[in-house]
Amino acid sequence: MTEHTRRTVLRGAAGLAAATALTGTTAAGPAAARPAAERTDRQYPFLEGAFAPVTEELTAFDLPVTGRVPRELNGRCLRNGPNVLGLEDPRLHHWMLGEGMVHGVRLRDGRAEWYRNRWVRSSQVAAKLGESYPGPVPPDDFPCNTHVIPHRGRILALQESGPLPYELDGELNTVGTYDFRGTLEGAFTAHTKYDAHAGELHAIAYYPTWDHVRHLVVDPGGRVARTTRIPVRDAPMMHDFALTEKHVVVFDTPVTFDAAAAEAGALVPYVWNREHPARVGVMPRSGGAVRWFDVDPVYYSHTLNAYDEGTSVVIDLTTYPAPFDVAGTCTDGPHAVGTGKLERWTVDLRRGHVSRRTLDDRPQEFPRVNEELVSRRHRYGYSAAAAEMSVAYLAGDGSPPDRAFSDALFKHDLARGTAQVHRLPRGAAAGEAVFVPREHAVQEDDGYTLAYVHNPDRGAADLLILAAQDFTGEPLARVHLPGRVPLGFHGSWIPDA
Repeated sequence: MTEHTRRTVLRGAAGLAAATALTGTTAAGPAAARPAAERTDRQYPFLEGAFAPVTEELTAFDLPVTGRVPRELNGRCLRNGPNVLGLEDPRLHHWMLGEGMVHGVRLRDGRAEWYRNRWVRSSQVAAKLGESYPGPVPPDDFPCNTHVIPHRGRILALQESGPLPYELDGELNTVGTYDFRGTLEGAFTAHTKYDAHAGELHAIAYYPTWDHVRHLVVDPGGRVARTTRIPVRDAPMMHDFALTEKHVVVFDTPVTFDAAAAEAGALVPYVWNREHPARVGVMPRSGGAVRWFDVDPVYYSHTLNAYDEGTSVVIDLTTYPAPFDVAGTCTDGPHAVGTGKLERWTVDLRRGHVSRRTLDDRPQEFPRVNEELVSRRHRYGYSAAAAEMSVAYLAGDGSPPDRAFSDALFKHDLARGTAQVHRLPRGAAAGEAVFVPREHAVQEDDGYTLAYVHNPDRGAADLLILAAQDFTGEPLARVHLPGRVPLGFHGSWIPDA
């Protein structure tokens, strides 16, 4: 693979038009400010409406609040996502390659102390902003845009397939890259799983030139203590995975690396490969041989959680129907023929069979669980539905049900098979909902659900705080932010130490 192609694939910036300063408008022009219902030009949906990137970094103190912020919520609610910087030509844009921007609200003693949004200062972001980049530029450098997590007193912005994590300080300034005390070799992931009981951070890393993926275990001391290579063919994209007390579960689906597309300069050279069988792999958590189980073709999106049940492994996850086009066609983002839904996959290790069951077929994404139960049996899960995301993802031949065009947060009771829906006003696009347990909570759902939600009346975002046990009731608080938070990817609650 040539150096040019390598940078196109893994850094993303080589596929974007060069720019040296922020502009006052997005490439989408005036359409970005109009509601989705009023727009007729959907050529670049990931640059418009709820996805339109913001153009400046803001800092605001003593934020206005409707309602009351619970006094025990002391920490930072952070959210990462692509926010393209200095784009000159929308044809050279892909949503997933936008520069990472972390948004955050700091809560303490019943107050919303501040809001900040900051681009992750990779070498290319620093250059575009006219800033110096300290030290040598690391290989595959990229402003990580997918997740932001706490780890052993640090805040890490994450990206898959190559780039090192970037560490941020408590005010969202970029500290620098982080390699787990010199022990990370090669790629990392955007979707780690932290087992609070074992104190271990797990990851599945992939890279387009590898003939395998890697299971990484970061020990309680903060070092990569074990790496297990799992052979695969066709270099599949593995965006997420699942973890139980005994097993690691990987999803080998038909989105694979296309070397020819990469050589031709494709922004995202991953394609739906009809010749690549879909399968699920289950490996002992301590390492060892992987058992593979065939499944019907499907695009696996995100894991809610997983756990062991006798001789079976149970995984709750979101999926999209096949085929799924990661690169998109003549637009700036991925395409699907249908909307995401919540499923349960049960891998029967004794009989060698995977059964699939739909838990909720309403359009939804970004499933989350009480993080203290990662890898353990759970009852509740949380997800979000944003109308603009459903519309933007659908290919021209997609046929969503009418109920796709709504904005809401979901709380799933997976023991009863029911779901509560916190409905939001039209145009109130909701991002991922993060659960924060109450101090000394006994019940799994005793806590709060936090999500960034667009406020169409203000043209800016609110941080919505719900009592998880009164999910459909009035929010405990709406923290009013001074600007928009574009629809993006994932985030975390970073509690005070």
